[in-house]
Amino acid sequence: MSQLTGKRTVVTGGAGFLGRMVCAEVGKHAPSGIIAPRKAQYDLTEQMQVRKLLDDHKPDIVIHLAAVVGGIGANRENPGRYFYENAVMGILLLEEARKRGVQKFVNVGTICSYPKHTPVPFREDDLWNGYPEETNAPYGVAKKAQLVQAQAYRQQYGFNAISLLPVNLYGPGDNFDPKSSHVIPALIKKVIEAREAGRREIDVWGTGSASREFLYVTDAAEGIVAAAARYDAPDPVNLGNGREITIKALTELICELCGFSGDLKWDATKPDGQPRRCLDTSRAKERFGWSAKTEFRDGLRETIAWYEQARQEGRA
Repeated sequence: MSQLTGKRTVVTGGAGFLGRMVCAEVGKHAPSGIIAPRKAQYDLTEQMQVRKLLDDHKPDIVIHLAAVVGGIGANRENPGRYFYENAVMGILLLEEARKRGVQKFVNVGTICSYPKHTPVPFREDDLWNGYPEETNAPYGVAKKAQLVQAQAYRQQYGFNAISLLPVNLYGPGDNFDPKSSHVIPALIKKVIEAREAGRREIDVWGTGSASREFLYVTDAAEGIVAAAARYDAPDPVNLGNGREITIKALTELICELCGFSGDLKWDATKPDGQPRRCLDTSRAKERFGWSAKTEFRDGLRETIAWYEQARQEGRA
């Protein structure tokens, strides 16, 4: 039987892009309740607010998704904030959950914790073989510290905390705000606006040579909940689809799917970020039987269709 069945489950960040999908997936396991706290109710950077959340709802399971995050530009502008808020949320939640006897804590980390020059595909055992890429480092190190905390609490207190490392996510409902969005929504927005304005070229950050791997949001939710339901070990686990694409090829594909035939003007004065990202996802399949299902082109089509509909309805 699933470890979620009949259990009260708190999903921090549960009202967000990934969180809504995770809550829906948890619901398939017949929990006794799902709580998705909002920041207006509980500020997770404040110890008293974390205590209040756990005391108000008395969860059996905590799935910690809440994070302060953005693309390369947002990371460069907010290194202190991204380090502090992400670190303190994880530290407080793990400590207060431990004190209250929470049965299981699912810590959702980030691909940004890997060293800058990790051999491809990224294997979990390479996580400590160097420092993260500079623009992502404060965020990546803050989330990486929660892995250490989870392992330390398991060792000293027998606290059942697991850690997952999802790759870059995308899908319907993503963040399309140019100030904080990641590469796929940022490119979709830019390309569609250029198409509608009849422009003949668009500017794109970097050289296009860096590569990334992307995971469709519903696949990510299924992976997180599969781990919550079946995985109990200290070792971190990658969540991805095991396929990489260069930013140049990604941009060209988005242009094709959006119907934009103009030129791409690459701005090499802007950073590429981490040179390559692609995960070894074998541990997830071996440990709890999960693998991604969505084909990348299909997922992009769904994301573009959602965004175009949202723009028409004034929701984007």
